[in-house]
Amino acid sequence: MSTSALLLGRMWSPSAQGHCVVTVRDGVVFDITSRMAPLVADICEMDNPASYVRGAEGRAVGALNDLLAAPVGDISEPHLLAPCDLQAIKACGVTFAGSMVERVIEERAAGDPAKAEAIRGRIGAAIGDSLRDLVPGSTQALQVKAALIDEGLWSQYLEVGIGPDAEVFSKAQVLSSVGSGAQIGLHPVSKWNNPEPEVVLVVSPDGRIVGASLGNDVNLRDVEGRSALLLSKAKDNNASCAIGPFIRLFDDGYSLDDVRGAELRLRVEGPEGYVLEGRSAMAEISRDPADLVAQTIGRHHQYPDGLMLFLGTLFAPTEDRDAPGQGFTHKIGDMVSISNPDLGELRNTVALSTQCPEWTFGPRALMRNLASRNLI
Repeated sequence: MSTSALLLGRMWSPSAQGHCVVTVRDGVVFDITSRMAPLVADICEMDNPASYVRGAEGRAVGALNDLLAAPVGDISEPHLLAPCDLQAIKACGVTFAGSMVERVIEERAAGDPAKAEAIRGRIGAAIGDSLRDLVPGSTQALQVKAALIDEGLWSQYLEVGIGPDAEVFSKAQVLSSVGSGAQIGLHPVSKWNNPEPEVVLVVSPDGRIVGASLGNDVNLRDVEGRSALLLSKAKDNNASCAIGPFIRLFDDGYSLDDVRGAELRLRVEGPEGYVLEGRSAMAEISRDPADLVAQTIGRHHQYPDGLMLFLGTLFAPTEDRDAPGQGFTHKIGDMVSISNPDLGELRNTVALSTQCPEWTFGPRALMRNLASRNLI
């Protein structure tokens, strides 16, 4: 990541027994928590968050590399947290043609990876890349929709992929996201799952996009594939949402256009020596990020503390990890790395949600902690 990147995040402070708002200057992490801005959400709703962070007084707390390497979950030691606090955590699904086809396959296979390969061949032959250049909601998209219905291939996933309305869902509860270095959780009922490397936009209460981060929208393919009504069970579980390591604020050196051209790299290193590498190129997204934000926040729906918006992913692994025809699924102990030169690297280790540290520090605990520190 460029040394000129203007970074905003949070760290756990053992002395405060709560979070501190931090930035990075010349490889050193600075605590910039203040009564004016005790929350990341406070800064993100300012007229010029970048200007505030650049000029904020701070106290050096340690080298960035040391903090990135610090063990997460030990409250006796400082470590990074997810860089958001009171923002709602929302996510967009089926925003790339490639992953759109995989969602259709999940649905047709009813969450059974053994059936997916045959269905993949049939559906791929029928629609393939024909959806890639479609503008969602356009006349051409409506014509494709009619043709797919005639062929018996229509799906609710194609509806949100090429129809006028994007899929936007609640990914996680406020303050429940984990940061870089933490464990990420899989619901123990899932046997077919994968990481989802995504750009996460930082949106102010008035709908301005003020920055971006990296995210892992952990996906339980078998659970969601059985029924779209199980989306909440598939998406919102203990430690199932990772964001970080920092928010990169928009300024003269980094903007939404950089997000539009971003390429994310994914690497999964298994405990048995298995390695999976993948990518997600934002240039291939079917809906512009600004349109996704406009469909999420506006006169129809307000977010008074702002929101973090996952933009979806092109990545949908199909290669076999174990038995032929079973495709890819996580194993406990997988190390997942999502990286981008402009946004850094988000690293997490896979565990069961029932084995990850319980989420106990919610909004009430945060408010009580800030009050005890005379910050509110």
